Amino acid sequence: MITNWIEEKSFSNVGDISQKLTQTEFESCTFANCDFSNADFSESDFLNCKFESCNFSVAKFSGTGLKDVRFEACKLIGISFDTCSDFLFAASFQKCNLAYSTFVGKNMKKMKFADCSLREADFSDADLSMAVFENCDLSLCVFKQTNLEKADFRTAINYSIDPEANRMRKARFSYSGIAGLLGKYNIEIE
Repeated sequence: MITNWIEEKSFSNVGDISQKLTQTEFESCTFANCDFSNADFSESDFLNCKFESCNFSVAKFSGTGLKDVRFEACKLIGISFDTCSDFLFAASFQKCNLAYSTFVGKNMKKMKFADCSLREADFSDADLSMAVFENCDLSLCVFKQTNLEKADFRTAINYSIDPEANRMRKARFSYSGIAGLLGKYNIEIE
């Protein structure tokens, strides 16, 4: 239940958030250079908001609505996006560090990741159909029973995806990344 509502406000250089920011709706707000590490955003909603150069490491997003939210140059290490509200879930990530984050079971059709580090992120059972991974590092990411149909990995690096364990019809890969699809066969490609 939303108890606070904040609209069209800009926040910058907010730091050391030890309080909970739960049950608040933020609409058309911008956040720049804020430190939200360990913050609790549970049951809050962000609608048409932008975060730039913010630190969200290990923040809590249980039941949080991310509706048309843009993250640019943010640190989102270890975030459990799978606990976010599914209702109208839509976000984009540019130049973000999303290492160790979890997206298990999320519907992320057409989601865009650009110039991001997604090291060891878990995309099991997620719907990433038509998603774009532009210049992203996907080292040790988990793709298991993931819908990758029409997803674009042409400029992504360091991925290892099992075509037999994922739906991949019409997914796009570069010729140089083909080894990332054949890793389980222990073959050498020269």
